[in-house]
Amino acid sequence: MELADLAVFVEAAQAGSLAAAGRRLGVTPMAASRRLAALEAELSVRLVHRTTRSLSLTPEGEAFLPHAQAILDQEAEGRAAVRPAKAGASGLLRITASVPFGRKIVTPMMASFLRDNPDLRAELLLTDGMVDIAAQGIDLALRIGPLRDSTLVARRLADNPRGLYASPRYLERCGTPKIMTDLAAHECLLLPGMTQWTFESGDKAVQQRVSGRFTADSFEALQQSAIEGQGIVRLSAWNVQDDLASHRLMEITLSDVVIPEQSVWAVYPTTRFVPAKVRLFVDAFQAYLRAQRTR
Repeated sequence: MELADLAVFVEAAQAGSLAAAGRRLGVTPMAASRRLAALEAELSVRLVHRTTRSLSLTPEGEAFLPHAQAILDQEAEGRAAVRPAKAGASGLLRITASVPFGRKIVTPMMASFLRDNPDLRAELLLTDGMVDIAAQGIDLALRIGPLRDSTLVARRLADNPRGLYASPRYLERCGTPKIMTDLAAHECLLLPGMTQWTFESGDKAVQQRVSGRFTADSFEALQQSAIEGQGIVRLSAWNVQDDLASHRLMEITLSDVVIPEQSVWAVYPTTRFVPAKVRLFVDAFQAYLRAQRTR
C-alpha cells in the first residue's frame, strides 16, 4: 500500500471530505480522489460513501481506519528514530494519567510541548483506575506512588511530596492536630474502604486509624470537601498549590511522624522500542516537573 494513499484516506475520514483532505496534504481534490480510489482498488473494498459535499465511512472503512493510522504513525516513528532530537517529535502520542494530575500538571505542559513539536498529535486519557497500557495501545503512563505491575518498565521522574490539609474554617472549629494520634478525633476525608493512614517515624512505618463522615472515590471531590471545611485530607503537594496560595487550605504538620515519600513515574509497555516521541516527551515532562518544584 502507498503511504500517500493511506494519508488521503485518514485525512478524509478526519476532515469529512476529500477536498479538505487535499488541502491538508497539499494536493488537488482530483488527486486525492484518485489516491483514495487506488487504495480501495488495492483492498478490493469500498472504504467510504462519497457525495459532492461530504464523505462517510463504510463499515469496512471504520474497521480499516485505525490500522491505516497505525501504519502512518509507525512510518513517522521510524523517521523520527533516525532524525536528530532537535527535529522534534511526530506522529500520535497516547498518554494516560490520573484525573487530577492530568488536569493540573500534564495538560498545561502538553500545550507547550505541542507548540514546540508541530508534527505531533497527542491523546491524553484521564482515569483514576488502572489501565492496561499494552493492551490499549498506550505509549506512556504517568503514575504516582508504588508500582504494582512488575512486568512494566518504569523511569522515576520526580519526588511526589504529600501533606495533610484542611481549611482555616475547619481548624478554627475543630483545632489543629499536633501529633499522629490526634487524628483519631478528627473528621478525615478518605477513599472508600480506607480506615488508616500510614506514616513514618524514624525508619519505621506506623499506622493511624482514621475515620470520617464523608468518603469519595475522587481526590478532587475530597479536596473540594476539605475546602468546604468538612475535614482533613491527604493530598500531593502539586494538587494544593493554588489552594495554599489563596488560603483556602492550610498544611498540617505533625511533630512525631511524616508522610512516606512517593514518586512520579513514567511507565512504558516495553523497552524493546521506545519511540522518539515518547523519549522527547518524558525528558520535557521531567524538566517541567523540576521547574514546578522551584516555583
